[in-house]
Amino acid sequence: MSRTSTSVRILAIAAALLLFALAGGTAFAVADDFAAREVLPAGASVAGETIGGLTRAEALDAVREKIAKPLSQPLTVTYGDRTFDLDAASLITVDVEGMVAAAFEPKANSSLTSRVSARLRDRETGAAIAPEIAIDTAALDAWIAGVASQIDTAPADAVMVVRGTTLKTIAARTGQVVDRKTAAQTIANALTSGAKQVSLPVTVTEPKVAAGDLGPTILVRRSQRRLYLYDHGNLVKTYSVAVGTPGYPTPRGDFTIVLKRYRPTWSNPGSDWAKDMPAYIPPGPGNPLGTRALNLDAPGIRIHGTSNNSSIGTAASHGCMRMHMWDIEDLYDRVPVGTPVHVIN
Repeated sequence: MSRTSTSVRILAIAAALLLFALAGGTAFAVADDFAAREVLPAGASVAGETIGGLTRAEALDAVREKIAKPLSQPLTVTYGDRTFDLDAASLITVDVEGMVAAAFEPKANSSLTSRVSARLRDRETGAAIAPEIAIDTAALDAWIAGVASQIDTAPADAVMVVRGTTLKTIAARTGQVVDRKTAAQTIANALTSGAKQVSLPVTVTEPKVAAGDLGPTILVRRSQRRLYLYDHGNLVKTYSVAVGTPGYPTPRGDFTIVLKRYRPTWSNPGSDWAKDMPAYIPPGPGNPLGTRALNLDAPGIRIHGTSNNSSIGTAASHGCMRMHMWDIEDLYDRVPVGTPVHVIN
């Protein structure tokens, strides 16, 4: 045999051995990759939870238990000393399968060589997958609206109202309104982050008039022939008055002083009782209105003075409330236009 043919045979044998070795290595690599096909690469995580080295089934169980389950626990929403429980499970959807599939995607898209090399070198190639959480915003808005219906109140000024035979101060009330847009964002952030308690954002509006700001208010009790003056919610003075006769009763109701008249002129109303009186009487001693008059928003009804002191404490007028001259002059200086006047029996 020639030297040349011997050399060729040696090279052929070496090439065959190399091909056999390569084929064996490739077979090993394929077999190893197939065995690890359902195992997540090192470094893989979902929402911060490490799942590298777990099988797909194990990863699904881990994500459900450690991520989806805690997020589905109830959320407590507080306002002051009130609490409202929100069923988070009814509002959120956690895409467990989608997140685990996303964690597998980098491995599936890499080459056989890079996958085998990474495992042999124990290199972390897994991806960090962000949470995939969907919120039913319509249901959340409806829940917030239900809570708001229990909290929302308009501000109310302090007022004085008739209660029985006296006036009572109704305290002012602050207004409060749930900031629904901010509430939705705050609660959505809590649902996706896993927080289990948040404060409800509420806007508070102060009333314009507090009890201490209440101005003068008058109460007239016809049966007692008394006028009671309140200020800042407190009774400050009581006056004797004359009220209307049975034929011309002082009207009951809630009125307001609409005009203050200093040394008023009396004008004949044209009623039967005034048919023999002049068309008007100027200010002076004979004026039926005295030196001061407070016109109410009831037609022809006034609180005014009189020189007929003996009529005070009786039913003697034609609907008006008469006062001693010194009393009407005192009251006149204490009450502005707009003062409420409540007349009861």
